[in-house]
Amino acid sequence: MPSSLSDLIAHLADRAPAFARRLEAAGLTAADIRTEDDLSRIPVLRKDDLITLQAQNPPFGGLLAVEISALKRVYQSPGPIYEPEADRPDYWRWASALKAAGFHPGDVALNAFGYHLTPAGAMFEEGLRAVGCTVLPGGVGNQEQQVRAMHALGVTGYVGLPSYLKALLDKADELGLPLKVEKAFVTAEPLPPSLRAELQNRGVATVRQGYGTAECGNLGYECEAEDGWHVPEDVIVQICDINTGQPLPAGEVGEVVVTVLHEEYALVRFGTGDLSALNTAPCTCGRATPRLVGWLGRVGDAVKVRGMFLHPRQLRDLMARFPEVTRWQAMITREAHKDYLSLEIVAADAPDDLESRLAAAARDAIKFRLAVRRVPDLPADAKPIRDTRSWD
Repeated sequence: MPSSLSDLIAHLADRAPAFARRLEAAGLTAADIRTEDDLSRIPVLRKDDLITLQAQNPPFGGLLAVEISALKRVYQSPGPIYEPEADRPDYWRWASALKAAGFHPGDVALNAFGYHLTPAGAMFEEGLRAVGCTVLPGGVGNQEQQVRAMHALGVTGYVGLPSYLKALLDKADELGLPLKVEKAFVTAEPLPPSLRAELQNRGVATVRQGYGTAECGNLGYECEAEDGWHVPEDVIVQICDINTGQPLPAGEVGEVVVTVLHEEYALVRFGTGDLSALNTAPCTCGRATPRLVGWLGRVGDAVKVRGMFLHPRQLRDLMARFPEVTRWQAMITREAHKDYLSLEIVAADAPDDLESRLAAAARDAIKFRLAVRRVPDLPADAKPIRDTRSWD
């Protein structure tokens, strides 16, 4: 394992040809990158750039610095983007976040993130195992079965969406099965103060949230002060101007740009597309790392629904299959702390089964369940996605 940033950059430039080309295109050599400040000379790698690289040179776009046989797992996220997981414990580095939320050996934890193709389920299982927890791999769905298992096994911890924890507590009340969940680590969707308070009032004493991405893993987590997300010590996070890519002073809002300190995959100066700011004031918990102030929006048009990003490009590709639809718009609403996705379409002369065919195609193509309904008309300039949610 390279012992310094300069060693890591030299290693990746030698082993990952696409990263070497990035340096060359910027007029740089590996020897030019010795400190975190030097990283800012490398242009930001966007998610769309990653998709293009992987499409041109599958499966990892020339950024993988080891043989694929050396990997433990490979995931596919929407885009598609393939994410490698090296064969080592807690590759995604969630242990520090889970420890801060009170998870410890002896806990039995439900992991309610998905295990199929996308990395969330396995990455959090690795983190839970790293702190000594026994894991119930629940994934999403089958709420009654999960609640019965949680009751029988005395589950004390939960990892997943905050809205899904509420749904499980509701199901437990409906079934008359008391649960012992006393701590939760939640991510992938906002945690409004009202929902945190409701979960705590229903017996989950500790509800902490964190922030990460499928590509980068853990990028921030709450401590007991619940005053922002501590940046982990094992990753470099910069807040950068969305136009220039240059780091901004603490407190200013910009894009979260990440350099993952892994020798297997050259994820250097990766732009997450998320907006935040850094708080460098000392935290009362005593941790020295700066804190992200929270999620402040997206650089582009993608939005997060039920914990997954929905890209306008995905919708456009889907709707290209249905030329009988003359106008369309996806709509996101939120009710009782739960996201709902629907698709309004204008298709006057289409067959009666259009809605069901479109809904089935959406499940396969973009991995979202959505309600399809015809409307008389939509504005000619209607945005691909209309987000009406509030987070009160």
